[in-house]
Amino acid sequence: MKIHEYQAKEILRRFGVAVPRGKLATSPEQAVAAARELMTDKGVCVVKAQIHAGGRGKGGGVKLARSPEQAGELARAMLGMQLVTHQTGPQGQKVRKVYVEEGMDIARELYLGLTLDRAIARNVLMASSEGGVEIEEVAARHPEKILRGELVREVRRRHVPRVHRDRRLDRRDQSARRDQAGGGPGARREGELR
Repeated sequence: MKIHEYQAKEILRRFGVAVPRGKLATSPEQAVAAARELMTDKGVCVVKAQIHAGGRGKGGGVKLARSPEQAGELARAMLGMQLVTHQTGPQGQKVRKVYVEEGMDIARELYLGLTLDRAIARNVLMASSEGGVEIEEVAARHPEKILRGELVREVRRRHVPRVHRDRRLDRRDQSARRDQAGGGPGARREGELR
């Protein structure tokens, strides 16, 4: 199953994970209204094309807007475009929705991903202290910076400190992420997350 960024963030929000505020828009007018609402604290928002592929920023699908009107202009340019990224192939994917998100002061970016590894037919949890860049580049250039563990069922609270220790994150990051982690009974882990 593939879901868009806005859908993933809504799921995270429902489980108490702190995520930036955002609004979905299917028209430039909706993007302007969303930006007006989201730009109250900061003078910037981000307009993000919603397609099922990574590399949107490099493909022109993630842009900063410094006014609601600029957010509308960016949405007008993105909606209907064929966004080509390293994951879409040369045909690209048509942008039908954009996600307008509040601007944030970024002190540090981390990577945490849950994905299906088709080669082993299992879900894999990947974590890296090298957030904000393409994980494929990190894997190719610095594979030692990626913690990878196979998940048999679900992520459990006790695995969160291990991920943080292995990534050499500071205590502040550990306690914040530990508070956001859930878990259920009967989970068994393989690989590095024991």
